[in-house]
Amino acid sequence: MNNAIYNFNAPANEPIFEYLKGSKERNALFEELNRQLSRTVEVPCIIGGKEYYTGNTSNIIQPHNHQHKLGVYHNVTEKQLELAVKSALDAHRIWSDLSWTVRASILLKAAELISGKYRYLLSAATMLGQSKNIYQSEIDSVCETIDFLKYNSFFASKIYEMQPASTFNQLNKMEFRPLEGFVFTVSPFNFTAIASNLNMAPVLMGNTTIWKPASTSVLSNYILMKIFMEAGMPDGVINFVPGKGSTIGRRVLSDPMLAGIHFTGSNHTFNSLWRQVTETLPKYRSYPRMVGETGGKDFIFVHPSADPLEVAVGAVRGAFEYQGQKCSAASRMYVPQSLWPIVKSLMVDMCHDMKMGDVTDSDNFMNAVIDEASFDNIMNYIEYAKNSTEAQIICGGNGNKSTGFFVDATIIETTNPYFKTMEEEIFGPVLTVWVYPDQKLTEAVDICDKTSPYGLTGAVFSRDRVAASVICEKLRYAAGNFYINDKPTGAIVGLQPFGGSRASGTNDKAGGEFNLIRWISPRTIKETFRPATEYKYGYMN
Repeated sequence: MNNAIYNFNAPANEPIFEYLKGSKERNALFEELNRQLSRTVEVPCIIGGKEYYTGNTSNIIQPHNHQHKLGVYHNVTEKQLELAVKSALDAHRIWSDLSWTVRASILLKAAELISGKYRYLLSAATMLGQSKNIYQSEIDSVCETIDFLKYNSFFASKIYEMQPASTFNQLNKMEFRPLEGFVFTVSPFNFTAIASNLNMAPVLMGNTTIWKPASTSVLSNYILMKIFMEAGMPDGVINFVPGKGSTIGRRVLSDPMLAGIHFTGSNHTFNSLWRQVTETLPKYRSYPRMVGETGGKDFIFVHPSADPLEVAVGAVRGAFEYQGQKCSAASRMYVPQSLWPIVKSLMVDMCHDMKMGDVTDSDNFMNAVIDEASFDNIMNYIEYAKNSTEAQIICGGNGNKSTGFFVDATIIETTNPYFKTMEEEIFGPVLTVWVYPDQKLTEAVDICDKTSPYGLTGAVFSRDRVAASVICEKLRYAAGNFYINDKPTGAIVGLQPFGGSRASGTNDKAGGEFNLIRWISPRTIKETFRPATEYKYGYMN
């Protein structure tokens, strides 16, 4: 038996490839893009290591070219869900007893496979299936996925080394048990890395999962699943079940052995899951752990001392990278009257210069929003602003879904700081700006704090460092990730653990120890060397 105690060193973040014209990596990526465009794939459910083709299929399309079918996926049925629950529980008996360093080695092997052998496969699938440009796919599906896998192994080593003190006549130990049961993971379309981490974080700590991928990211998530299996993940530890949320939720949430839910998505869905869990509480073996990252109405607050160019670049990137489909994307902005004319001019010029289209054209900064429902929802907000006397469209405002679901980078200027598009999450390339009088800075900060129910990310731009600190303090609950002189997106694993509170979720900080701790149930063990042999206290004799 290997009784060595091993601690993982802090890893380095995965280097980001530049994909310059003529480079080896660029040629390899486009070769893979062409390969995937020339074929269709059939994605099964994977339960207990076996593939299931239910015959009830849905199409996998490109959001930027919705007439091109990349493949089909098989929707899980109630019969397969029964198998998934049994498979997860059976695998738990073996997986939970396995040395955590063996579990970590499988994650690290997956990271190596993604970094090398499958880098372009996974990135191309994310680009085509989720409409991400080269850079956005690289930092997500490749680099962040790898960082989660490597950093989590390091964070786990820090958790497992935490032990209580022992005193005379006793030995105290802490055992970090996995949760009793299975974890239900519900992943979003917008980040392949999140889909990986929602499963691999609880799995590293000895749990097994039933994974419902978003219907609009099945292709990249299926590739992830295959990579995990090649890395050595035992059958049944992760059970991949694409399909309708209502069908899956009805079976999974009613099971007494539901131990937790790891979720990223909309408030409405998370609230619904929480409500169903609450109604079923008496049936569960344990109180399920509810870990969720939900919506955001993320802000940029501009101090009068800020540099206009830095503000404009931060706002344009923060609002329009990946078509604003990041829970951290900037969607409301507070700008002083003294700076607004130049900031406005710079931003409008950038948006006019910005190109939008197919992901295979590397000149396109923006691509398509994820599907028709999203397109229609975003355009409804834009039309609302167009018809309002309290707002004007100063840039963009148009959409076209004839070929792909394309929405222009849109900037709305409003006279009402509580305007609808200042308060509600849109999840698209729409930024609303309220211009405040310079002398009413304090009031503007207060308005920023109380305008939205969310509390995910926010940023302040200021060359006055003391003023930035004051604003940061006043907005301490308005954002779980706060940025000074930077856009409110782009958190890096190991550097800026991510998550927010208020209506933005449970703030369990993916990319840090906090999240992993949620997937263990500690047990304290005390051993006494010389047990008592007299029931009376000493002073009674």
